[in-house]
Amino acid sequence: MREAMWLAATQQGIVSRRQLYALGVTRWQIKANVRARRWLKIGDQSLCVHTGSVDQAALFWVGVFQGGPRAHLDGASALVAGGLERFTTDRIRVSVPRGARVRRSPDLDIRQTRRWSAHDVVTSGVPRSRPAVAAVRAALWAKSDRQAVLVITMAVQQGLVRAEEVGVELLRVRRDRRRRLLHTVVNDLLGGVRSMSELDVAGELRRRGLPEPERQVVRRSSRGRYFLDLYWPQFKLVVEIDGIHHAWAENIVGDALRQNSLAIAGDVVLRLPVLGFRLRPDEFFSQIEQALRAGGYQRDVIRIGA
Repeated sequence: MREAMWLAATQQGIVSRRQLYALGVTRWQIKANVRARRWLKIGDQSLCVHTGSVDQAALFWVGVFQGGPRAHLDGASALVAGGLERFTTDRIRVSVPRGARVRRSPDLDIRQTRRWSAHDVVTSGVPRSRPAVAAVRAALWAKSDRQAVLVITMAVQQGLVRAEEVGVELLRVRRDRRRRLLHTVVNDLLGGVRSMSELDVAGELRRRGLPEPERQVVRRSSRGRYFLDLYWPQFKLVVEIDGIHHAWAENIVGDALRQNSLAIAGDVVLRLPVLGFRLRPDEFFSQIEQALRAGGYQRDVIRIGA
């Protein structure tokens, strides 16, 4: 019993029936501790060796034990268990191999997967997918494109995984409707398509019939010189295309100071995140057109018979 309590202490207070039996704890001892309210039964495979509150970290162990001996946390749940902050999941996702028994539970999403591989599992702490594997799967299984982009971006920004590792893992995905979107996001994370993004935006402006901006215009301030991504001097409008790196802490202050300098000089500054261009282009380009019109822009009107 002392060994069982020590084991539970390493597993957020949770121990499985299989582990208890392996240590020589009998069914009658388990039943007696539950009946005496020293232990708390959670599901049909897990026991909590105290009767206090059960936090999410403990529930991760419950999910793995409910899934069986080869189960592990997967997708966003694996990322959260590995340290991802400010991201929540509705249900704990657990993956098991093809053919494994699946025990249903309202709080757990236990699924067989053909992608199961022991090489993909981190065994230190609660069993879970490696961060790169978890990030890609979380994006593939997300409820929307926006959530898919968010989870993979947050994993890189918070240092759980490098963009290069995500890119390598993404190459293993042969077919999926989000595959192209995720390749684009990973390229943005790698910082290799910044100029391409500017070209994409300029092409979209032309397609929508909006005036051509000047690109990479040099401005100088007391802090040195900097470049404006897109600038319409006659309409006093600046559009800054923000790659994902602009959201990182070390860039926020510099971006704010530069934008404030432009505002003091009388320019209107709009920010167009690359992710916004990928996911919600109509709304952002509508704002650009509104700002151009506020600065005096008028679309050419073709008169019949002129």
